[in-house]
Amino acid sequence: MGDVLSQSEIDALLAQLTGGGSEEVVVPTTVGGNTEARLYDFAHPSKFSKEQLRTLENIFESFSRTVSSFLTGYLRTAVHLEVASSEQLLYKDFNLALMNPVVLAMSEWSPLKGTVMMELSNNMGYAIIDRILGGPGLGLKAMRDFSEIETILLEQVLTQIMSYLPEAWETVIKIKPRLDRLETNSQFAQIMSPNDMVALVVLRIKIGSAEGHLNFCLPYLVLEPIMDKLKTSYWFSQHDIEDIEAYRIKVEEKLERAMVPVSAIIGKTTVMVSDFVNLQKGDVLKLDSYVNSDLEIKIGNLLKFYAKPGTIRGKYAFQISTFIESEE
Repeated sequence: MGDVLSQSEIDALLAQLTGGGSEEVVVPTTVGGNTEARLYDFAHPSKFSKEQLRTLENIFESFSRTVSSFLTGYLRTAVHLEVASSEQLLYKDFNLALMNPVVLAMSEWSPLKGTVMMELSNNMGYAIIDRILGGPGLGLKAMRDFSEIETILLEQVLTQIMSYLPEAWETVIKIKPRLDRLETNSQFAQIMSPNDMVALVVLRIKIGSAEGHLNFCLPYLVLEPIMDKLKTSYWFSQHDIEDIEAYRIKVEEKLERAMVPVSAIIGKTTVMVSDFVNLQKGDVLKLDSYVNSDLEIKIGNLLKFYAKPGTIRGKYAFQISTFIESEE
């Protein structure tokens, strides 16, 4: 359906509604000069476009990489985090899918208004606690409620994870996430109307041999002020290009000041170990080069130049005679 309906299309919608029509309404649209009919479900209105969901995936892909590195060091084991999917659904559908005990972090993302939920699968919660307390990081076979100490440990880890959100979102908006509370019972997660639309981004997480998910439930009402920024055109805007250019300049400046070893190879030879250990003062080693041969100049282990030997102000020096495009 187009962004703007014509008067005839509005009249058709009103006629359907006043006539006791179903929640699915036939909306006439014109495509390429031909009139087509598409069903519009008022019970499940579309709030997020595919492009906006894809942008959310891009944001959380960046977030996944940084959190993977953090958790790998924090838990002292291999942790892999990646975006599995994204979709829009009613909040009641998300809430009904939660199984107690649940690890549900309720957070506020200032300056955005509202609550964003981060749900960690309970087996991942047990695995993280097990690693923190020195175990192998295995989940429990039988589910049970989290103790107060375990809840505090999870709060600390989730707070650290949330600290990487501003970096992932800085291209769209500068946020300051704050953990409001941690719920382990889904009945206390009724923070919005059941029929409100949310975007659900599912991250697949693997800690050692244990696997689970880390879900982000993003209400439409929270993201509504920045919906126009959740587009590819904005994602790759001129502002971003300027940021990338500034970053490139900074990298070049640091590389220019980097110290690298430079060595001049006069010549090479091969000797037996028995001859090497018996070397004495005055012995002569025959090299594979001549007096007038060019020196090999290496930058680190990379052969980059040929040069002529000489002296300057009483010190040994060399003059570059040939530049090597690729390593020989």
